[in-house]
Amino acid sequence: MIVDPQHWLLFAGAAFLMALTPGPNMVYLISRSLCQGWRAGLTSWFGVVLGFTLHMSAAAVGLTALFMAVPLGYELLKFAGALYLAWLAWGALRPGARSPFEARALPAESPRKLFVMGLLTSALNPKVAVFYLSVLPQFISPERGSVLLQGFTLGATQMFIGSVVNLLVTLSAARIALWFAKKPLWLGVQRYFMGLVLAGLALRLLLEPRRSI
Repeated sequence: MIVDPQHWLLFAGAAFLMALTPGPNMVYLISRSLCQGWRAGLTSWFGVVLGFTLHMSAAAVGLTALFMAVPLGYELLKFAGALYLAWLAWGALRPGARSPFEARALPAESPRKLFVMGLLTSALNPKVAVFYLSVLPQFISPERGSVLLQGFTLGATQMFIGSVVNLLVTLSAARIALWFAKKPLWLGVQRYFMGLVLAGLALRLLLEPRRSI
């Protein structure tokens, strides 16, 4: 396996947590599904997946090669990734944090516009962009071979996990919203657990020894 198995598992876990962390994609898909039905949510989801593909391709082709050529760039990306994870942790732990299942009122749209809006929401999503720019490069080991291939492997992992999580949320939006409405305590438990894990990942990234590139 071109990616170190332990690094891959840790990356997959980080990608899963990122997918579960409320962001523009999740809020839009839930709101669209609750306001216009699961078919509209599914059409929007296809646009979101295409957005993931654009992020993955850009990161694998450009960024992963760049940070290998500039050692200081790696350190800056590592620091940025740790700050980003810490920011997500604070977003989950801060007082008054809101649930993404509080849907926004959205007007009905045509399938074409649903797809385009899903694509734009994903392509312009800062959470996905920063994840690819600052977190993904930390899991690449140049001694294992092609940086480009490792970038695509890790990117495809994130894309698969993010797509599946968003699909399940899209198709289950109404049930999930109703369940959390009846059991708000579990929403708080989920937020605090996720926040603590994200904070732990940020600390691990900061304490990781400098690599020889």
